[in-house]
Amino acid sequence: MKGLEKTAMVLSALGAIDLGLMLFDYELVGKLLGGVTYLPEVVYALVGLSGIWALVKIFK
Repeated sequence: MKGLEKTAMVLSALGAIDLGLMLFDYELVGKLLGGVTYLPEVVYALVGLSGIWALVKIFK
């Protein structure tokens, strides 16, 4: 489970950085994965699930 927890934390951090960059009208995930239409949505879904996982681990 250690690897899953690290992956969830990295994805949560990526989501937080992406959200912070949106203040400056720059979407990091969209720029990196812009060539494929569905891939950014998959990444955002994984970021959201990782955020939920992180909250569960914090309050457990």
